[in-house]
Amino acid sequence: MAGPAFRAAAVRVRVPATSANLGPGFDALGLALGLYDDVVVRVADSGLHIDIAGEGSETLPRDESHLLVRSLRTAFDLLGGQPRGLEIVCANRIPHGRGLGSSSAAICAGIVAARAVTIGGEGRLDDAALLELATEIEGHPDNVAACLLGGFTLSWMESGAARAIRMEPNNSIVPVVFVPGKPVLTETARGLLPRTVPHVDAATNAGRAALLVEALTRRPELLLPATEDRLHQEYRAPAMPESAALVERLRADGIPAVISGAGPTVMALADAGSADKVQALAGPGWAANRLNLDVQGASVLPLAPANDNSGDM
Repeated sequence: MAGPAFRAAAVRVRVPATSANLGPGFDALGLALGLYDDVVVRVADSGLHIDIAGEGSETLPRDESHLLVRSLRTAFDLLGGQPRGLEIVCANRIPHGRGLGSSSAAICAGIVAARAVTIGGEGRLDDAALLELATEIEGHPDNVAACLLGGFTLSWMESGAARAIRMEPNNSIVPVVFVPGKPVLTETARGLLPRTVPHVDAATNAGRAALLVEALTRRPELLLPATEDRLHQEYRAPAMPESAALVERLRADGIPAVISGAGPTVMALADAGSADKVQALAGPGWAANRLNLDVQGASVLPLAPANDNSGDM
């Protein structure tokens, strides 16, 4: 395959935050949220230059080890070759280490930007290949599927390849996220999971996950029973006791609440009439925000105007 040609103009990519699992849909269900990272990528004559504003601006690397850069490089290899240089500007709004898909956002931003800045990129790397590549980098498809496709997604692995379908979430649902001040490493949360679970718990979760598809798309009045989980949240509670206690308190009040991804963020699925009241229930130590549902997924957009806040928290 001949080496690629690159666009002279910069490209801007917007990627949404995501919440995976949603209670019973462990490693399978994901929801895209109206909170965004923006990345601008331009092919340069040489070198690598990265500017980062917002989340992670004081801690993220500004070299080849940055996850966004590694994702760009991996995608460029599949697209036929590396550009001479790169200039990257990141406006990060998705909290890091909080279970809102910040790593998936970086991965998806990188591979979508690489395709967009490569002339003929969509012919070399189609949407199915994007999902497979993002899953290969991330290790599982639940967050990256929601980030790429938007809406409500169901993802799975088949013969070693990632697959996903997108569903339209009910537009009456208003996610409210409660973000604590301290992160929890995904590796820590996964390390608390047992190797086996009781058959009755697995059966219960299978039923609840099936019910959740109906509840999130057509019958949101079923969200409380549909978000019951027995596979992961209880086991992870020692790593995030405040989050577990908040989920329990919200659910006791009849509010569908879950740990977002590997935590420690808590997400409640409210409606327009109750979202403000739900948002006020967190108490001190939490940043509570009502968000829109994202239905676009990762998008290539015109360069941002100066006053574009993109769902700042």
